[in-house]
Formats: sequence, C-alpha cells, structure tokens
Amino acid sequence: MTDKIQIAREGGLLSLIINRPDKANAMAKDMVLKLTKIFRDCANDEELRVVTLTGTGERSFCGGADLTQLTEMTGNPDEAVWEEIAEALASVPALTIAKINGACIGGGLSLALGCDIRVAVNEAVFGYPALRNGIFPSQQDCLRLRELIGPGRMSSILMGASRIPAEQAANWGLIEHRCDRNELTAMVDKLSQAALSAPRFNLVTMKKLTRGLAIKEHPIKGQEI
Repeated sequence: MTDKIQIAREGGLLSLIINRPDKANAMAKDMVLKLTKIFRDCANDEELRVVTLTGTGERSFCGGADLTQLTEMTGNPDEAVWEEIAEALASVPALTIAKINGACIGGGLSLALGCDIRVAVNEAVFGYPALRNGIFPSQQDCLRLRELIGPGRMSSILMGASRIPAEQAANWGLIEHRCDRNELTAMVDKLSQAALSAPRFNLVTMKKLTRGLAIKEHPIKGQEI
C-alpha cells in the first residue's frame, strides 16, 4: 500500500507530501495522527532546520478532512485531532513552509495557516467550508486567520464560504508568495537557504520573535547555546 504521508529527509530539510491524489489529498484521521506525531517528533531533532509540506499532483495541496469519516465521529466531527495537529505544527522548532501546489481547502488551509510561510501556485484556491459541513475550525486557525487577514475577510471565508483565488489571497495577506507552477520548487528552495545554514538556537529564537512569543532575554547576535 502506498504511504499516504510520504517523508523525505536531506540534511536539515524534512519534506512531507500528502499522497492521496485520488481523494484530492483529503486527510483521513490516521493521516492527521501521523502528521501530528511527525510534527511533535521535530521538537527533539537537533539537526532540523526546515520542514516543507505539499501535496501530490497538480489538483490539490490538501482538500481538507475526509468527509466520509465525518458521520463516524460524535460532537465536533473533527474531534480534537485538528486542534492537536494545529498546535503541533505551530510548535515545530524550525522554519515551516507550505508548498501549495493546488486547492487548499478546510483542513488543508489549517495546515497552511500553521506554517511560517505560504507559497502557492497561481492556480491555487483557498477556502474553509466549516459552516457548510457542520464543523468548527481550531482556535489556532481562527487566531492565525484573524492575524493574517483581519476579522472581515476571515468572516468572508468562514461564514460566507468564499473561495479565494491565489491572487486575491496574496493581496489579502493569506499567502506570502505566489508563482508559476514551474517556479514553485525553486522559490521554496530559495526561502529555505538561510534557515538551513543557521544555528539552531538562532533559528528557534527568530521563530519565537516572528510568532510573537516571549523569550527570557534578547539573544546576543550570533550567540549559540
């Protein structure tokens, strides 16, 4: 059976690929749990500098949660698993980049929001049809959406069920970069270079600063511990 979460490692770079193209790379619960464990394991990886996340094919980055499983769950159909994966991804002590190769919907947008940088192909679209599907976004997603695009645009996505094309997503600040498909890998590689060559302490501290997290004292330039 083909692994639905493919993993590749090269030095300090960890590449993760959601590999379920026949289902628009939708995430079954076992896939969510596997990714959550991978993100949590990153905390103990001293060599890790960059994590990239993408989907197989050109149709979808990730089509969200596997809707066939929704009726099998009680309460919030996504239970706590999406809250847990959002927290685990946000806590990865490395630069995280969403390499958005297609539609980024629901849980796919959740994964993208958890990353530090979002790079999308021009054909990508973004949406979060939680209201229509009777589910709720994680608190992490709501905080991140509000931070990136503000309450009105957030409401357009969550309550208006708007689907946003890549150009509009860039204008809103939902993504940082967009490019032609044949430029996607090169752009992500370029954005990874500084982090790949940085000392771990410097990178982790910089990430805390960009995330607005408290640090005990401002680090001395170039300090390594």
